[in-house]
Amino acid sequence: MMVENEGKIGEPVTRGNGKATVKEWVGLGVLGVTSLVVAVDLFVMLLALPKLTGDLHASSTQVLWITDIYGFLLAGFMVTMGTLGDRIGRKKVLLIGSAAFAAISVLVAFSQSAEMLIFSRALLGIAGAMIAPAALSLIRFMFPDPKENARAISIWLTCLISGSILGPLVGGLLLEHFWWGSVFLVGVPPMVIGFLLGIRLLPEYKNPEAGRLHLPSVILSLATILPLIYGIKEIAVNGWSILPVVGLVVGILFGVAFVRQQLKLSDPLVDVRLFQKPAFTIMLLAMLCNTMFPGGVMVLSTQFLQLVAGLSPLEAGLWMIPAMSGSIIGFLVSPYLARFIRPAYLIGLGLLCSIAGLLVLCLTTVDGGITPLIIGFALFNLGAGPLVTLGTGIVIGAVPPQKAGSAAAISQTGNEFGFAFGVAVVGSLGAFVYHTQTTNLPAGLSPSDAQAVRETLATAVDKAGHLPGPLGSEVLYLARNAFAQEYHTAALVSAVVMAIIAVVIVTRLKGTKPVSQEKAA
Repeated sequence: MMVENEGKIGEPVTRGNGKATVKEWVGLGVLGVTSLVVAVDLFVMLLALPKLTGDLHASSTQVLWITDIYGFLLAGFMVTMGTLGDRIGRKKVLLIGSAAFAAISVLVAFSQSAEMLIFSRALLGIAGAMIAPAALSLIRFMFPDPKENARAISIWLTCLISGSILGPLVGGLLLEHFWWGSVFLVGVPPMVIGFLLGIRLLPEYKNPEAGRLHLPSVILSLATILPLIYGIKEIAVNGWSILPVVGLVVGILFGVAFVRQQLKLSDPLVDVRLFQKPAFTIMLLAMLCNTMFPGGVMVLSTQFLQLVAGLSPLEAGLWMIPAMSGSIIGFLVSPYLARFIRPAYLIGLGLLCSIAGLLVLCLTTVDGGITPLIIGFALFNLGAGPLVTLGTGIVIGAVPPQKAGSAAAISQTGNEFGFAFGVAVVGSLGAFVYHTQTTNLPAGLSPSDAQAVRETLATAVDKAGHLPGPLGSEVLYLARNAFAQEYHTAALVSAVVMAIIAVVIVTRLKGTKPVSQEKAA
């Protein structure tokens, strides 16, 4: 028999093993909408940046902080907030985060200075970190039936990926008619509605044996995550230099201290012993790699569309819709197929589709149009569906229910690291290939012009526009071909990594049964 909370935010309930009711499925909609808003906010910032920079007279340093502070604190606080949900209640944390996100979004939209915007974006990142881990761990509790749990996770992930589609489109439309702050107000009504419905529809769950939050662990976790994220992002954008390397070293040292501390605590912030579970560790690393390398390829894809194919940012965003649609199809179909096919084999088949897509990307050329890019990236996203959907379920399902919040936080933090690290690694590899392809430049270029061409494709395009006609055309064509080689190399390396992941998952997790053969947990 199932006992449900009738609306009190902090009151825990017990959840049976039966099928979910209409109330749980509507509650899933609340979780999906709130998570979608967090995803949208990651993308609208980039669109609004040119306008707000001029209006607020932001310096170049302030622009960097405006861009990165949200993601830094979103990643930095996920572990803390996930564990906090296990202790005080996941519903309570999610509702507090939703209300705070709505209120802070208004503060962001009406910021009067760059300093105010940086501060409010930092607060927004902390509020956003309260939502995703709580939502994912609540799904584990609301849908104990394996079939329904897989379906619920796929729907939730679909909402997340939809944010990456809606963000550029909605943001672009608003910026054509309103001031830059309007893009941050979009999320206020959904968050308010989600808060009000969540009070009535969402059940509460927390670990009844949880102790107090260990403040030194929180500090050490932030001292680990924030320098690492900073170092990785800086290397991705500006290349290797002293400060980001120091950030990486500091983060690693604090990370070692954090792990040693957690092993000594009877009630740790993060139970690092979870990594002793093969299914948990393998799937977590697989999803990290799946975010890491293709994340870098995605950045290169958007650059190809704009700097090689000559599309506008909005046009490039529209051409990415087939790829995002492939993700949605993969997410929604995977739980159904998982009833008949063992998860390891289904994930392996999906990764074969992704590998095929990455190989199709290698057919993209300067003169060949964008068709291979659109098809290849769509195939890759379609094939990633089983890994992301089933992998998330395996990670959360591999731990006791009272640790689900912590596991969800680790998973989401891994995704943040994966994307940032992927941009850095693929960016560094791509830069090396681009430099080797631009060693022999046409005669007639000054040393400063040659240096600009060799730096990046963006600087080469800008410089070619100021050169005499024939010389500019020759330089532009050479730079675009060099970037195509960079793109092909990144896709090939990603394909090799995906193949390794497929082999490891199929060989190590082949014993995992199809969803239809699992017992409700």
